[in-house]
Amino acid sequence: MFSAAQHQCHCTNQEPATKCCVTHHNRTIEIIIETTGQIQIEALTFKGPNCEKATAFLEEALGVVERKVKKTEFHQRARTTNQQKLGA
Repeated sequence: MFSAAQHQCHCTNQEPATKCCVTHHNRTIEIIIETTGQIQIEALTFKGPNCEKATAFLEEALGVVERKVKKTEFHQRARTTNQQKLGA
């Protein structure tokens, strides 16, 4: 879902943490790195289980996940639109 060639990333150093946001197609993953080394990952603008799919590569790369918190958006359905073009 998120590939290095197709996203925008920006980071800010806001003591006591560094905050990075990765955006791709109006979807954002926020990564907060505390001075203690603790890392928080939050999938913003996602609905349903798409947030877990989008952050899976980060969780895998970073190692042990201490806890996951599912926000109300997780329990909402992702809206999909199918379009079909007739004729040629």
